Amino acid sequence: MARYIGRDRSRAIVPPMTVPRRYLDHAATTLVTDAARAAMVAGLADWANPSSPHAEGRAARAALEGARGRIAAAYGWAGECLLTSGASESLAMAMRGAQRVIVSAVEHDAVLRAAGAAGTVPVSARGVVDPDALGMLLGGRPALVAVQWANSETGVRQPVAEMAAIVRAAGGRLLVDAAQMPAGIDPDVAAHADLVALSAHKRGGPPGIGALLVRDLSLLRPTGGQERGYRPGTENLPAALGYAAALAEPEPVDRWATMRRRLDDAVRRSGGGVVGEGTSRHSAIGSYRMPGTAAAVQLIRFDLAGLSVSAGSACASGSLKPSHVLAAMGWAEEAGREVVRVSFGRTTSDEDVDAFVLAWRDVARATRRFAA
Repeated sequence: MARYIGRDRSRAIVPPMTVPRRYLDHAATTLVTDAARAAMVAGLADWANPSSPHAEGRAARAALEGARGRIAAAYGWAGECLLTSGASESLAMAMRGAQRVIVSAVEHDAVLRAAGAAGTVPVSARGVVDPDALGMLLGGRPALVAVQWANSETGVRQPVAEMAAIVRAAGGRLLVDAAQMPAGIDPDVAAHADLVALSAHKRGGPPGIGALLVRDLSLLRPTGGQERGYRPGTENLPAALGYAAALAEPEPVDRWATMRRRLDDAVRRSGGGVVGEGTSRHSAIGSYRMPGTAAAVQLIRFDLAGLSVSAGSACASGSLKPSHVLAAMGWAEEAGREVVRVSFGRTTSDEDVDAFVLAWRDVARATRRFAA
């Protein structure tokens, strides 16, 4: 906040001291791309209700179906693509009416809320679903099994093809939460999943839209309304156009992987810990422990240094409650409260990573001195 000089508030104002901002929380939400923004503006300019029977409505319907087709194609999906308000609604829609649900212990809160009294599959200390435990829990009986493509807190990826084989052997169906998955990078999802939940705002599209990819619509319970009768409300054509446009721009996955490896190494050499080490991880998500320094303290200090990072998933980071993901991986609560997440997007640069490393070392040194 600006400071006034002297008693006369009409006099000159000294602006607050500022530091350059570096956004490293793209797993929570990432910037809307220029192409997505332009597509949305065009959609708003020619807006009409896609369900209206007149010429304008038919044109809007054609544009909506074109966007739907491009969204499905971006993920290599040949089945149905239902547009939703985001991954949370997609997950709830997928689980609605399922007779039996099984989830992994590290699923997003949106899955756990929608699953209710579901069976829970444990994970290893590295965060990977235990395949033997999954088979035992299924017990040869069908169930809808929900697993993530990659954990939003740790970046740890699940072996989708292996999980699908176990689920199919029991006559079940596999639901993949792929909100964190860039389009087109993992053909196993399209090849083996029965349902896939997606979110636009994680991929450079606008907030408020996502999709549920469905191999067989008989897996869902219709409720009436739009989207083949599976959700109510007027279709959001401008957002659908923005989502499709964002997916048409490839994400720099290889560049992310190089930067994350460099960040992992710097944190290790600075006395920190890398969560999920030794597993397949999302190239844009890193989760790091600073021993002896609470995540709440780290977040404040990083923010003052101009760095936007988080603790846990965005839906839970505001409360700073203990992470159920780290607890499922066997972490003690105190250690789990010392973990922060760094995540990259299209705009992330090497300079951003370097700035975080320098700030990490400064915070670690300062808190160690204070503890001494």
